[in-house]
Amino acid sequence: MKPLQTSSGDLNADRRADYAEMLFASGDHAAAAELLLGALELAPQWAMGWFRLGEMQEASGRLDLAAQAWRTSLQLDPADRQGAGLKLQLIGKAPAATAPPSAFVETLFDHYAETFEEMLVGKLHYRLPQVLDAAIRQARPGRFRLALDLGCGTGLMGERLRPIVDRLEGVDISASMLRKARAKGIYDALTKADLQGFSHAGERPDLVTSADVLIYIGGLEGIVQTVAGLLADGGLFAFSIERLADGGDFALQPSRRYAHSDGYVSRTLLANGLSILALEPTIIRQDRREPVEGLAVVACKARAA
Repeated sequence: MKPLQTSSGDLNADRRADYAEMLFASGDHAAAAELLLGALELAPQWAMGWFRLGEMQEASGRLDLAAQAWRTSLQLDPADRQGAGLKLQLIGKAPAATAPPSAFVETLFDHYAETFEEMLVGKLHYRLPQVLDAAIRQARPGRFRLALDLGCGTGLMGERLRPIVDRLEGVDISASMLRKARAKGIYDALTKADLQGFSHAGERPDLVTSADVLIYIGGLEGIVQTVAGLLADGGLFAFSIERLADGGDFALQPSRRYAHSDGYVSRTLLANGLSILALEPTIIRQDRREPVEGLAVVACKARAA
């Protein structure tokens, strides 16, 4: 996928944008937005600049102007690699969607691949692989024939799975993340794929994992149906969600991740023939120095009669 244009391509516009960032960092959000708007008059096709203008306008409290900037960004980059459509939803200027743009998720993780583990584990105290590993071992001690790690990233979950599986396959939307995972040498196969339209034609796994991934999907009906269809009889599906505290099934959060309710997760699993073995509250990571509450879930596909 073509990378985002981080420079406007115009030296004078870039200088103005740099000054705008300095003003923004100092807390003068309105002046920063005005200066960046001047830069965009010199480089009107700069989608990333329009997205950043929207953020500055939002910070200054001018939501109508923020919406205009994000709509312009969307027009210039219809794939929406910056996630402008999600920002519009969060300020009530676009209808709620059941999933983020795939290009946004891919771009996000391609960008963070180099520092992903340092940030997530070292600074945000991410511990889901340990939590899911313990839940899997408690639900079914022993080895698994084939595990499929959906949204494998750099392989943090895979490192936990490797000692208990005969064959381990990983799937991720980000080529940069897959390069990191491949360098570890823990997966027998790695595939680049979008989980929103994922299919698996190989041998049926008896374990499928998805650690801190469904937060980038939203509506779970499609992925749960897919997993239930590809799992071997008696196979396990171990995954996590961020918990939705305010009612409803799922909702987009200011982080541009989705949170899901316990009841929605349970109903969706049961509707697809998966019984719940574990539904454990856990702290997934820190976000802005606050704990992110979630669930670690293990479900089982019924064995054929």
